[in-house]
Amino acid sequence: MQDGFKPANVYVANNIAFFDDVQAYFRERSAAEKRYSAELSAIAKKYYDKKAKKSTSLSVGDTPTMTPGSLESASMTTWSTILTKLELVASEHDRLANEFITKIADPIKEVAMKLDAQRKRQVEYAEKLEKEKEAQYAALQKVKTKYDSVCQDVESKRKKSESAFDKAKAQSSFQHQLQEMNNMKNTYLIAINVTNKQKEKYYHEFVPEVMDNLQDLAEFRTMKLNGFWSEATQLEFSMLQNCSGEVDHMAKEIVRNEPQLDSMMYMQHNTGAFQEPPDKVFEPSPVWHDDDSMVTDEPAKIFLRNVLNKSKGQLGELRREVDKKRREVEASKRAKQRVLEGTEQTQDEFMVLSQLFLQQEDLHQVDRKRLTAEVETSTITSAVGDVTLGAKSHNFKSQTFKIPTNCDLCGERIWGLSAKGFDCRDCGYTCHSKCEMKVPAECPGELNKEERKKYKQERQELANTLLKPTASSSHVNEMPDLTRSNTASSVRSGYAASAQRSISGPISPGDDTPPDVPNTRPPAALPTPSSVPRTNRILAPPPPTFISELPGSAPNGGGHQEQKAKMLYTFEAGAEGELSVPEGRELVVLEPDTGSGWTRVRAGYKEGNVPTSYVEILPPSTPTALVPQHTGQSGRPPSTYSNSGSSIAASTKKKGPAVAPRRGAKKLQYVEALYDYQAGSDTEHSMTVGERFVLIKEDQGDGWAEVEKGGVTKSVPANYVQAV
Repeated sequence: MQDGFKPANVYVANNIAFFDDVQAYFRERSAAEKRYSAELSAIAKKYYDKKAKKSTSLSVGDTPTMTPGSLESASMTTWSTILTKLELVASEHDRLANEFITKIADPIKEVAMKLDAQRKRQVEYAEKLEKEKEAQYAALQKVKTKYDSVCQDVESKRKKSESAFDKAKAQSSFQHQLQEMNNMKNTYLIAINVTNKQKEKYYHEFVPEVMDNLQDLAEFRTMKLNGFWSEATQLEFSMLQNCSGEVDHMAKEIVRNEPQLDSMMYMQHNTGAFQEPPDKVFEPSPVWHDDDSMVTDEPAKIFLRNVLNKSKGQLGELRREVDKKRREVEASKRAKQRVLEGTEQTQDEFMVLSQLFLQQEDLHQVDRKRLTAEVETSTITSAVGDVTLGAKSHNFKSQTFKIPTNCDLCGERIWGLSAKGFDCRDCGYTCHSKCEMKVPAECPGELNKEERKKYKQERQELANTLLKPTASSSHVNEMPDLTRSNTASSVRSGYAASAQRSISGPISPGDDTPPDVPNTRPPAALPTPSSVPRTNRILAPPPPTFISELPGSAPNGGGHQEQKAKMLYTFEAGAEGELSVPEGRELVVLEPDTGSGWTRVRAGYKEGNVPTSYVEILPPSTPTALVPQHTGQSGRPPSTYSNSGSSIAASTKKKGPAVAPRRGAKKLQYVEALYDYQAGSDTEHSMTVGERFVLIKEDQGDGWAEVEKGGVTKSVPANYVQAV
């Protein structure tokens, strides 16, 4: 009866509720016996009084010559005996009435409460199992939805690669997205197998186990009910000897009521045809038609190797834990059977049931993890074999990076609001959280400081090559390998171009035009502050890391000149981190605009953020070329792209907004909550269905998106929101 928990629960609940009828019956019997006892006592007292008045007259007459004293006639003695027996009968009925309450009705009430409490725990457990099953199905659907979304992104990237201006970059983005789709497909296939196995365990182990627990409760109920009925019968045996035949017949009938008979009859009248739900199968995306075979190219093998390594590492311990807990459950089941058979009198049956339930719940939790690890392991090994053999995995630990750090896999920065990632304890390999499962298992082992530095530089150079656009097909235009010699001297340009720039010669104060770059768009007019689009850039670290602080501080007497700027409008700080500056004040640019609409500057000895649209970048004071300063190995890769959106030298003031722009207020993208969500920490937003937020950063592969609400940016589950 794999799917019959709910009707079985109703059946058991009704039988437990039947205890109320039984105890009500004995309470009414007790009241009736009390009334009968009182009436018999009243009758005996009445005739005792009458006998006392007539005893002498009836014994010796009205006018005896010698009083009899305390002697009575045989008839009076017999009568006294009859009245005494009547009083004894009345006291026996009174005793029976009291025992019906203390030994039958009250214990029945207590047992019914215990049985119902146990039944409710089983109901909660069954609901928990059902929710886990539904959650597993929902999780599979979410993975399917995410897979469809990734497939849609691949198709979009493919179309963009055909019509994009920067063919090489678009093609590289398409290839990266294709790898993401393959990884997502593998995750989807693994999730299908896990869901099917969890479904099988649910219908063939978890639900039958709960049904067995309900059967135990039903049989315990019958056993206790038989005990109460037997005790009541024994009480009546001691008072009603004349009715021993009928009482004996009742006792025989009670003995014939074996505990399992009710359960057998119920099952015979409720068992029907059972159709197990079919296994889940791979469903191709509507926009990316694919089959159900695992992707086994090299990037996919790296991902699968990391998943397999984690699963195999957990599997041995989980199996031992499952075996241990299963032995505990079997021992408790044997103790329960002894209690049912009546051979175990030292243990309380409710304690045995409670202990068994707790052990089954613990076993269930561990066994689910073991099953997931086994399915993941078998699925991967059947597709690509044991790819962990001979691999040297990195000894990663979770890390929150406080300073700008590059990911050794993708080359991008691990910095910002969500600067969380991993680094290897042995070789110092660093990566994003989203890149952890894509890192090849090629750890060189424990390295010293110098080896780490050298190995880090090699990894960064390799990762940097991934950022350079490459022409992977004949229809993609060849792009020159352009770099700029000094990112610290990059200032705001008036050209919204996405191609690379090369600053190889001196920059003169009057040179406000970009160098000749093939296939670049012509310069556009200076945008107004409200129309400057938010662009994603590869940020250079703060200049002091790579450039000497003051002119003449380098050994050759050279130095780097600070970038100057001037405030076009008066700005009053409205939040922490902002700087109040009057109109016309000269500033030093510390950090250029990264696309947020804000520039970090220094005015005197104070530092802070001001709106980029309020700032005019001034040309260098002398036509001296800006030469990058060499400060030794820094591990910093050369800058490849520059999408700066401001002017090198603005010749005239432009009219700015009346008030400062809000951070992230340019081309806002909104998302809407699909479900209610309660924040689990201070870094998360709570949501209600239909609530809107400003999207700050989309899902980076960890299942979370960053949104803004009331000026506060926090994380929410990416699959709980949709774009509007």
